[in-house]
Order: sequence, then structure tokens, then C-alpha cells
Amino acid sequence: MLDSTFFAASAFLAVFAPSLLAGTIGLCSLLNVSLREQVIGRLSLLTNLLGLVGIFGVAGMMIAAGRTETILEFGHWVILPEEHFHFHLKFVFDRLSVPLATLSYLLCGTVAAFASNYLHREAGYQRFFLFYALFSFGLSLSFLASTIEVLFFGWELVGLASALLVGFFHERRGPVNNGLRVWAVYRISDALFLVAVVMMHHLTGEGDFDHLTGQGAWPNAVSLLSGREAFSVGGLLLLAAAAKSALIPFSGWLPRAMEGPTPSSAIFYGALSIHLGAFLLLRVSPLIANSAGLTALVIAIGLATAIVANLIGRVQADIKGVLAFSALTQVGLIVVEIGMGWYYLALTHIIGHAFLRTLQLLRASNLLQDYFNIETAVGRKIAMSRLSQLEDSKPAEMQPWLYRFGLERGYLDLLLDRGLVAPWLEFFRWCSRLESNGIAWFGNQVTAKFHQPGEEADA
Repeated sequence: MLDSTFFAASAFLAVFAPSLLAGTIGLCSLLNVSLREQVIGRLSLLTNLLGLVGIFGVAGMMIAAGRTETILEFGHWVILPEEHFHFHLKFVFDRLSVPLATLSYLLCGTVAAFASNYLHREAGYQRFFLFYALFSFGLSLSFLASTIEVLFFGWELVGLASALLVGFFHERRGPVNNGLRVWAVYRISDALFLVAVVMMHHLTGEGDFDHLTGQGAWPNAVSLLSGREAFSVGGLLLLAAAAKSALIPFSGWLPRAMEGPTPSSAIFYGALSIHLGAFLLLRVSPLIANSAGLTALVIAIGLATAIVANLIGRVQADIKGVLAFSALTQVGLIVVEIGMGWYYLALTHIIGHAFLRTLQLLRASNLLQDYFNIETAVGRKIAMSRLSQLEDSKPAEMQPWLYRFGLERGYLDLLLDRGLVAPWLEFFRWCSRLESNGIAWFGNQVTAKFHQPGEEADA
């Protein structure tokens, strides 16, 4: 049996350690107190160490007790039987959440140490670490959540921090516009997620994952829902995951997100945030396994994303763009693995890919500088060797079309603008005109009713 006191303390640290950094920097920012860079760096180091101590403590106790799943509960907060709403605050430690929580603390600590030097004397140094702390806290809530409401709260924190850091250099117009674009796509993801939450409560009466995916430790649980119900809830969650992880057809925002500082690009769109959608699919994998249609849809979206991202990445002119679409290619393959039922392979793929992309994105700027120094030393451009003959294997008549397709980034921005954004904008403009006409008509009616004909004559 687990020591309840030690387990509760360790689990609490594993979940809430990032809130220490977020609360401290947030309070100082509200009070207009500027913290020294060394203080912020040490606080971030302490936060990640506490989180790692907590997660290692829980993992050690689980191994010693021979358990594969442990729950940390904080009781029932809201129970509304007639409205089919039940909010139970609890967190799960299992074979999925423990590795990913450990991964998040390791990579967040690495990126924080890098950012401490990379952003030295940057005017928004304290602001960056505030957003970073919110992101880290959102990740711990998301990975360790045992209810869909807690997962949604962490999901929102990750999205908010991502959008704010994309627009970090807000004195320029480009980052702000791209941050708004990322935030708009995340709003679509959140709306789909909320609809899935409502549907889940209507079907099960609770937001606990064990009532949705079935009893038993991940990944051996069997869904309690029928195939049609699993397809409905799982389909909404799949679309929410697609928007969060930049899968087809929501991939257009990914290169725009690279406007943020290099540390945030590494931790968000190379390592952790881009895998959050894949994590959601792993968490609800029993739903996917329970519906053949949903399984086929997951595989199709993942495969299409991998192919399109590979084609786009081949023609990118900047290193961040190449790395972004290379990461998206791997995420697409991870989604295919989830659809095929290879859950442990997908989990291992996420962990290995996150470490690789973090290293590549943090090293990218120095690599370009080193390459420039070598060219300066030899006095000429260094010819790049061809790493693949894949282009030569395509028919000659297809190569210009594929090249244009890659340059236009698969026309995904155009698809979203015309297929999704434009109809909604037109609908809201129509609502605005309707409101203006209604107010004008109402004002004219009131004026005509209370207007006295003799008033003009007296005047």
C-alpha cells in the first residue's frame, strides 16, 4: 500500500509545483515589482526540481507497491444530477501521465536554463517567464488530469500562454497578427472540446475519464459507450486535437507561431504543445478502439498530415519553418500509430521526438552562425549535398505543381480563410447590421410616439 501522506505530498508537488513560479511572478507583476533575472532563473529551477521530486516520488511508490495507476482526489466540488453535471477534482498517475509529466519538467527546466541566458537584458524577461510558468502549469494539469474538466483547464492555460508568447514582440505588427491567428484556431479547438464535454456529461453524467473510457489502467480500459456514442464524442475530441496539434486542415498556423522567441518555439511547437493533441487521443484511446469509423478517421488525418507537412517542409526557406513542418510530419505519424493501436510506440515516439526537436530548435540559431563563420573562413559558399533523391522519383509534370503546393503551404490558410473564417465573419456582419437596423427602428418608433406636434410650433 502507498503511504497516503507521502503520496499526497509528492502528488501535490507533481501537479502544482509550476503554480509557485506563476503565482510569484504574477503577483510581482501586478504589484509592479521587477524581479532580478537571477531570482527568476533560480525560481524556475526550483519549480522544476520540486516537480521532478514529486513525480519521481509518486513513481517510486507505485513501483514499490506494484501498481500501474494511482489517483489523487480532492473531493466532489459540484453535483447537479438534473443538469447531468458532476465536477470531481482528481488527478491520475499511470503509464501515460507519469512519463509525459516527467518529460515536461525535464524539458521545461532545460528551456528555462537556456532562456535565462538567451533573453538576458530583454525588456520582457519577466513577462516571458510568467507566460512560461502558465504554460508549465497548464501542461502538468493536462497530463495528470483524471477528469475532462481539469484537462480542459490545463488545455486553456497552454493555449493562452502559446498565443501570448507568439505575440511576445508586440511592438511589431507581425507577431501580434500571428498571435491572434493562433488564438483564433485555438478557440475553434476549445469550442469543439467544450461540445465534447457537454456531450460526455449528457451520456455519462460525469466528467471522469474512467466513466468515459472504462475501468482499468491505461491502455487496457474498454470504453463503456456504444460505437455510435464513441464516434460522436471521439470525433469532436479528434477535431479539437487536430486544431491544437496543427493537424490537417488546421496546419496553417504552425509557421506563424514561430514568431515567438526561440525558447518558446522549442518548448511549444517542437516538444510539448504540439504533442498535446496526440496525448488527448492517447488518453481517450479506448473510444477510438471502440469505433471503426473513428479509427479510420484518425489514421486518415494523421497520414494526410504527415504527407502534406513533408511536402511543405521540403521547400521552406527558413530553418524554423523546416523544423516546424518536420515536427508536424512526426506528429502525423504519431497519430497514425495511435489509430493503429500502437499506444506504447506512440508514447515512446512522443518522448524521443520531443527531446530531438528541443535540441534542434535551441541549436538552430548557433548552427546558422557556425555555418556562416565556416563560409567566411573558407571564402566561398559551401555547396549543400543532396540528402534524398525523392524529388527525382516523381514525374516531371508533377514536380512544378508539388513545388507550388509546398510554397503555398498546402493552401491551408486559404482553405481556413474562405471555408471557415469568411462565412463566420459574414454571419457576424449580418448580425451587426440587423442589430443596427433594429436599434434605429426602435429609436424612430420611440421618437414618433413621444413627439408632440405642438412643440415645433411653440419653438
